[in-house]
Amino acid sequence: FTNFREKFVEAALTLFGSGWVWLVLKREERRLAVIKTSSAICPLVWDDIPIISLDMWEHAYYLDYKNDKAKYVNVFMNHLVSWNAAMARMARAEAFVNLGKPKIPIA
Repeated sequence: FTNFREKFVEAALTLFGSGWVWLVLKREERRLAVIKTSSAICPLVWDDIPIISLDMWEHAYYLDYKNDKAKYVNVFMNHLVSWNAAMARMARAEAFVNLGKPKIPIA
């Protein structure tokens, strides 16, 4: 979506403390959003569908990047994200949202 990279990088660099940055498909609004979560919170608790996640806990970047979060985030965006996997997750998420939840008979 518009300005995705800028919004994702800004969210990562402004995350206070440890947590995650996510690209999610918001099920109710049927739109993409960049969100931040702290600790071990996952967007599934809000019924959002995760597409991409970035670990911003200190253990994820400190050994290789020390306190250079910007470099870590740029390496993630330029070299580590599997855009093919993200596109596949997006297609599945869109299909799930458009088709609705599976109707499973209750015995």
